[in-house]
Amino acid sequence: MAPPAVEPVPGEPAATADLGDERALVVADYHAGIEVGLRYERGVELASNADARRERLLSLLDRIGAERVVVLGDIGHRIGNPKGDERDELVALFDALDSRDVPLTLVAGNHDGGVADAFEDRIDVTPGDGVRMGNVGFLHGHTWPSQEVLRAETVCMGHEHVTVKLQDSVGGGRVESAWLRGPLRREMFAEHLGVDDGTFEWADPELVVFPVFNERSGGTWVNVDGQEFLSPFLPEGLESGELYLLDGTRLGDYRTV
Repeated sequence: MAPPAVEPVPGEPAATADLGDERALVVADYHAGIEVGLRYERGVELASNADARRERLLSLLDRIGAERVVVLGDIGHRIGNPKGDERDELVALFDALDSRDVPLTLVAGNHDGGVADAFEDRIDVTPGDGVRMGNVGFLHGHTWPSQEVLRAETVCMGHEHVTVKLQDSVGGGRVESAWLRGPLRREMFAEHLGVDDGTFEWADPELVVFPVFNERSGGTWVNVDGQEFLSPFLPEGLESGELYLLDGTRLGDYRTV
């Protein structure tokens, strides 16, 4: 049996992806410069964690020996043109990858318009509805995927910052990042794309929703009543979905955890 095209890195909010001719390190929602955003958005003062974020990514890159980095959207935090600390953090990251001769593909997210314009000569930026590389489709998740993305056997997305709230038998609780995986519902995507369901090219893809890479970002508590998904095709586009902790622990159906 062939190994899975997308394999989580144990204990990390990252995965490896077999792109056919390359092996990629894939992460979602890097949110460079988030500390500046938190200061202005919420009045929270935090020292920059830029160096630690970069070194964590580079350590993962060295650990798995990937030939490309794919970021599933929101590499920067500011929606507009990056400047100040955020720009400095991005430049340092791109310089570090250049020194390793490792290209970066940014799957455009809702925070990335300014980044794409500012660094178009340094990184590859996909359309907002995603890209297919080998047999893996990638999108951020703030828009519907293209038909080409849906022809892949595995579709990877970010955007949701998947988080699960766990409680023990004595009422204690904790919140952890998680993976959400499950098959997509064919008829819903065919209808959105205006394609006849009977002739719709479909590889019966598994959706892999990535945990957030930036530990200072909030998340969607997918097992808490009243929480809503951010993506326009979730949760209705999932036939079913299972949660996994970063250490690989299977929690089961996200609706009953």
